[in-house]
Amino acid sequence: MMSYKLSVILTALIIILFLPALAHAQLTPPQEFRAFDTPNDDGKSLSLTWKVSLENDREGVYYVISAAASADGPWYQIDKTLSTIGYKSDFPQYFGFGDDNKLWHFYEASKIPDVMDPITSTAYFRLAVTDGTKTVEFPNMVSFAPQGNWFDKSKINILIFVIIFSSLILFFISLARRNPNLFIRHIPGLDAIEETIGRATEMGRPILYLNGLLDMSSLSTIASTSILGKVARKVANYDSQIKVPCYDPIVMSVCQEVVKEAYAEAGRPDAFKQDNIFFITNDQFAYAAAVDGLIVRHKPAANLYMGYYYAESLLIAETGAATGAMQIAGTDSITQLPFFITTCDYTLMGEELYAASAYLSREPLQLGSLKGQDISKAFIIFVLIIGTIVSTAESLFFIHLFKTF
Repeated sequence: MMSYKLSVILTALIIILFLPALAHAQLTPPQEFRAFDTPNDDGKSLSLTWKVSLENDREGVYYVISAAASADGPWYQIDKTLSTIGYKSDFPQYFGFGDDNKLWHFYEASKIPDVMDPITSTAYFRLAVTDGTKTVEFPNMVSFAPQGNWFDKSKINILIFVIIFSSLILFFISLARRNPNLFIRHIPGLDAIEETIGRATEMGRPILYLNGLLDMSSLSTIASTSILGKVARKVANYDSQIKVPCYDPIVMSVCQEVVKEAYAEAGRPDAFKQDNIFFITNDQFAYAAAVDGLIVRHKPAANLYMGYYYAESLLIAETGAATGAMQIAGTDSITQLPFFITTCDYTLMGEELYAASAYLSREPLQLGSLKGQDISKAFIIFVLIIGTIVSTAESLFFIHLFKTF
């Protein structure tokens, strides 16, 4: 019992005696302090590195970085950082993912224009370590002149994939020019367009076509007007009528030209009626009410809703369903897809809207682009599967290949 108490007392005495010494452990000058141009930048910063030190890298200790425009000064303190932060391993975009990066401190000096030599653009640096009571400096100063880099090497993986995907698209465009019947997945809604137009022709009733509620800067509206051109050409061939009430006056002007060109390509320019493509209003629910009234009065046999829609989608589509029209919708508005699926006979979902133009026209440029994008997506899915398996095995090399900064 006495020996136990004695050991406790001795331990306490050792702690009391040596605690001040531990709290004020000896600071050492920073080792291998050097400056160099920051990789992959525009030439407006320099990088500083120095070796990690067990004596210096602890709580309460700071590294003090000073800079000057010449070796003779005057010197300005540009930063004071904790000794336990700022490592090369924190900047893989500059130094990669090597384990030895953890053995080096790193500091990017970006506030240097005021401390650069006006002629040579050289900046001079000093490094010191302090615990508040004692300061130790690196014995030598370092200097370097920043340089602009013409290529960001940290993004070379992105360049490689851009080249791969672009090459795939160009290859399939070339293939589509030789074989216009290049296979792409069947889209039932687009296959049914000719049926809807034929049905409307047989019934002697018009086709209603809507472009959504966005202007011509929207990709969905551009895709919709492209589809309109293909639909209008089929309408001209069938000698039927198409009505296009527009939400935006610019979209109306574009649609008039698209439909006019489609009738001319079909060899029936005289059958084109400009008044069938008209502007209603750019107020959302006033537009919906006007379209509903048009559906009730004219009872079109086919309604095509292509583009981006909001809350008016169900109001319009439900009215069309109530009149017995055959309806095909296409939108990339995720929130409105359920309403179109419920009320329409066919619905193009998401990217099917963008694929529709290539699907209907079989134009080599569009068809090849579509096919190339599909193969690229399949490749990305394959990479995701492989990446999941590899990351589960705790191998980071494959993941680092796709790292972006």
